Amino acid sequence: MTGTRTPFSPETAPCGRKTGGERLIDDDGYGLLIKDQYFDCGCRRIRHEYHDGSIHLTAVRHDGKPVREQDEPDHGS
Repeated sequence: MTGTRTPFSPETAPCGRKTGGERLIDDDGYGLLIKDQYFDCGCRRIRHEYHDGSIHLTAVRHDGKPVREQDEPDHGS
């Protein structure tokens, strides 16, 4: 599995701040897709798509508190 890291322009982080950061995308080519966003403020947004088609979404604030987001943004391609 190879991953790519790319910077992203400021957008709203799980804590509500507008900040940029880095996006990590890993794809095994067989259906496993991992899309993580690491915000400059320390927040993280995680999207894992598994081989069986299930999706796991997580958002964590910079203080470690999990956040339930209403509309999960697309993490780019």
